[in-house]
Amino acid sequence: MSKLRPDLQIIADNVRPNARVLDIGCGDGALMAALRDQKQVDARGLEIDPTNVASAVSKGLSVVQGDADTDLSAYPDASFDYAILSQTLQTTHRPDQIVDELLRIGKQAFVSFPNFAHWRVRMSLLIGGRMPVTRLLPQTWYDTPNIHHVTIDDFRALVRNGELKQEGQWFLSGDKQTGRGLANLLAEHAVFLLRR
Repeated sequence: MSKLRPDLQIIADNVRPNARVLDIGCGDGALMAALRDQKQVDARGLEIDPTNVASAVSKGLSVVQGDADTDLSAYPDASFDYAILSQTLQTTHRPDQIVDELLRIGKQAFVSFPNFAHWRVRMSLLIGGRMPVTRLLPQTWYDTPNIHHVTIDDFRALVRNGELKQEGQWFLSGDKQTGRGLANLLAEHAVFLLRR
């Protein structure tokens, strides 16, 4: 089995065994397969890219092609223990509404995203005057699927304004976890576990 991306490993480590999970933007199903094989999770997936859907289905996973912006309303209330949205929030048209949908569908929701306030991003803008291209943000500004440049502090404000509860938060610098202090400046990536 291949090693999970660090944000996906954090999620996998914190999902209860035998849970029901909906992974939105599941890619090739790597997280779903790990949860199925290691924790006997009943995992379902929604993925926009047909190649990724085919890859996930070839692993024996239950994945349908769909778009988070338009297809989440088809899922019944509280039908999953966890709804997962990893590295997808910044590509959705209305992230605030997506978070609401996650917490309607799942009792809890994992959300992970690249932090656009990381110091390297800031320096690229300050010194170079250009949108950055980094390991976590590898596309140029005109070719990126990222339409919202969310920061950790932006997301925390969204959670506060929505009167949501943070059950957990993890921050990554490179592939290693980093502390919460100065996370908005020092973390390249964030993972939050939310509930109503």
